[in-house]
Amino acid sequence: MKYRILFLTFQFASVFGSGQNPRNQIDSLMKRYFHPTDPGAVIAVTLNEVSVFKKCYGISDLSTGKAIAEDDNFNIGSLTKQFTAFALLDLYDKGKCSLDDSIGKYLRLPRPLAAVRIGQLLSHSSGIPDHYGFTDTFKVKHATDRDVLEAIQRADSLYFISGSRYRYSNTSYCLLGLLIEKLSGMSYACFLQQTILEPLGIRDAAVFQYNQPIKDRVWGYATGKDGKFFRSDAEESIFFSTEADGGIYISMNNFLKWCAAIESGRLSNTPMIRKAWQGQTEIDTARDLWYGCGWFIRQRRGTPKAVYHTGSNGGFRTVVFMIPSRDYCVSIFSNRSDIDLEELVSRINNILSVSDNSFIKSGQLESFIHSWPIFAPCKETRSFSTSFKRNLNAKDMALN
Repeated sequence: MKYRILFLTFQFASVFGSGQNPRNQIDSLMKRYFHPTDPGAVIAVTLNEVSVFKKCYGISDLSTGKAIAEDDNFNIGSLTKQFTAFALLDLYDKGKCSLDDSIGKYLRLPRPLAAVRIGQLLSHSSGIPDHYGFTDTFKVKHATDRDVLEAIQRADSLYFISGSRYRYSNTSYCLLGLLIEKLSGMSYACFLQQTILEPLGIRDAAVFQYNQPIKDRVWGYATGKDGKFFRSDAEESIFFSTEADGGIYISMNNFLKWCAAIESGRLSNTPMIRKAWQGQTEIDTARDLWYGCGWFIRQRRGTPKAVYHTGSNGGFRTVVFMIPSRDYCVSIFSNRSDIDLEELVSRINNILSVSDNSFIKSGQLESFIHSWPIFAPCKETRSFSTSFKRNLNAKDMALN
């Protein structure tokens, strides 16, 4: 341990003691993307739990002009899935369920959906049809996880045989949220509070519920054809409000407590985060890309394992990238939808001389793999990205 600390200290000093200060380089990079009067972002880079760089840019609410702060609460979109997965794995570890159990054992679902296993829901290999095409959007204005369950009662088939392939699914994680409630006897929000947030000293984080206030809330924005920003938040999206797939609001300062706990192994149920970081469903053999439980994982021979995820909900975009063996983490929360956060992470890695071979960025070869969880507004069916549409079989994906 002593030699490891000495190594990390030397690594830290060598990077930040160089001629051109990397902190200034990162700051300049962020300022090119996020202007002071526009919706912006908060970024944090840590090494061995030491803050290497942390700064806020831009505005949290254009109607008031309030600047973004480190304690402001962003909707983190699909980064929520890592919390959902950990909570479910915690219940599994306590003997409340088996990952081989069928979801139909706990929730009422039609055949063949009822036969899907819990582990397949966690690792996006379920084949469960998306709820979007089955939701009555004339009646449902702010969908909840229970609305998702009701919607897929109308489904009578899977996209493929469960366990046979990968397909990203927000629906699966909404069902996992309901399963957490069934197994724990508590609401999803309360169980997260008791199991994860309170033990880590995290306060003021919240799971979105319509008409419930969120302290220090940041608002999401998109851009129109005229280049002007308009609000893209819960009122503008029917599916913004589902919970276990993307409903968490949390500040960067609090999110860093979570990241530090899972990287260091201090969280009470450490084996479960290690299980979450094990590849469960193979996505791309040639690129050694897997999905674990709430995380993308890349383990290529000769390079350290990288775990990462992105989030997309309304006008919010988020990303977290970790190399656990090096205690290295980059997190960015943004309240505008037009910035490529993957590219930002890649450039930051380059500035800090961190090998970027572990981080697969979107491109033609993996556009189907990554456009769904990363670039498409995953919880809103009316504005999918061009690259997503190009690689999408609309009938197979059961979209409106």
